[in-house]
Amino acid sequence: MAELVIQNSNGSDVTTSLIVAQVFGKNHKDVLRDIEKLSCSEDFRMRNFAHTPYTHPQNGQVYHYYEMTKDGFSFLVMGYTGAKAGEFKEKFISEFNKREMMLKDDDYILMRSQQILQKRVEAAEQRVKALEADNAAKEETIELQQKEIALAAPKVQYVDTVLKSVNTYATNLIAKEMGMSAETLNKRLKEKGIQYRQSGVWVLTSRYQDKGYTKTRTHTYTRSDGSQSTAMLTVWTEQGREFLHSLFKA
Repeated sequence: MAELVIQNSNGSDVTTSLIVAQVFGKNHKDVLRDIEKLSCSEDFRMRNFAHTPYTHPQNGQVYHYYEMTKDGFSFLVMGYTGAKAGEFKEKFISEFNKREMMLKDDDYILMRSQQILQKRVEAAEQRVKALEADNAAKEETIELQQKEIALAAPKVQYVDTVLKSVNTYATNLIAKEMGMSAETLNKRLKEKGIQYRQSGVWVLTSRYQDKGYTKTRTHTYTRSDGSQSTAMLTVWTEQGREFLHSLFKA
C-alpha cells in the first residue's frame, strides 16, 4: 500500500488526491471532481486543500492534484462507503494521529528541526548559485560592452574631431554630394594635379595649398592591442567644398 500521509514542501503532514484515488480504488479525475464539489466554505477549502501541479513521470506532461490536511481528508471521504472504505478511513486517520503524536516527541522535533534547517541551507545555497550565475552573466555583458566601446572609439573620435568640426567636411561626404565615391574623388583630384598622397594622407599640391581649401585634423584611436595612437586626416573647408563642386560642375 502506498504511503498514506506525506510531508509537503512546507513540512506539513498531508495526503493527496492521488494517494486517495490509489488506496480507495478510484479514478483520480473522480476524486478531483469530488473535492471540487464539496459543500464546504471557501475558508475551509483554502485551509485544507491545495491545488498542486506535478509532472507525469511517463509522458512528462503537467497535471494537477490536491494536497489535503487531516480535516480535508476526513471531509472528503465522509461519503465513501463500504467495508473497505471504512478500513481505509481508519488507516488514514490513524496515520495522521501517529504523526501528530510524533510532533510531541523531543527526538522527532529535533530531527525535523535539522531537516528543516538543512532544506533552508540548501535553498540558500541555490539562491547564492543563482546570484553568482547572474553576476557572472552581468560581468560578461560589461566586458563585451567595454570591448565594443574600445572598437568604436576610433570611429567616435573621428566623428567628434572631423565630421563635427565647424565648417569642415570629410571627403566622403563631399563625394557623396557629387554622386561618386571618396576613392573616385581622390583619384580624379590626383589626376588633375590638385593633390597627392604622402604618408597615407592626401595633401594639396603647392598651387592649392594656401587657398584655404583644406585643414588637417588629428584624431586618436585605440589599436587592437589596446594602446593609443594618432592619425592625420585632411578635411575640406566650406571654401574647399565650393571649389570642388565648381571644379566638377565645369
